[in-house]
Amino acid sequence: MTNPKEPEIIPKPSADSIAQSASAASKKGPAPVHLWNPPFCGDLDMRIARDGTWFYLGTPIGRKPLVKLFSGIIRKDGDDYFLVTPVEKVGITVEDAPFVAIDFDVENPGPDQRLTFLTQVDDEATAGPDHPIRVERDPKTGEPSPYILIRTNLEALIDRKSFYRLVDLGVHQEKDGKSWFGIRSNGAFFPIIPSDQLD
Repeated sequence: MTNPKEPEIIPKPSADSIAQSASAASKKGPAPVHLWNPPFCGDLDMRIARDGTWFYLGTPIGRKPLVKLFSGIIRKDGDDYFLVTPVEKVGITVEDAPFVAIDFDVENPGPDQRLTFLTQVDDEATAGPDHPIRVERDPKTGEPSPYILIRTNLEALIDRKSFYRLVDLGVHQEKDGKSWFGIRSNGAFFPIIPSDQLD
């Protein structure tokens, strides 16, 4: 007879079991991970590198459909990242951002332009009030790291070639009483660097 005071032992899931649960839950559209509250099952040896490559047990995951499946069930709670299904929640390691924006399209170039970004897992997001762009600078080197919000709490690192294209589209605009060099998209202005700091 089981002692009722013994804690329930939750088996640690594998990538295969997570994939099966995610596949079943995602058949009717985007997974509503924000609505799921399953028990935490521990950390999985899964990592997303800064360049957007996914690793499991130290080996790159070469099947894009599998990566897209996993990418559809990522959730960020606080500073930590998880894969979440209706029945399990496991921690994963994200070196920088869970997505990488590898390209973007420009619609209606000029003051009213719209910039729509594409990630390495085929997510799309149009920069604007709901999908802001921000730029962080390395305090030591000054190297910029630009990001765009893709989904709730989940950003994409904008790759170098795309950032150079963005800079070519940059304009100077007043914000909070200061002149900034930045990017316009979908009615919003995103500052990159103060105008007086440009070389």
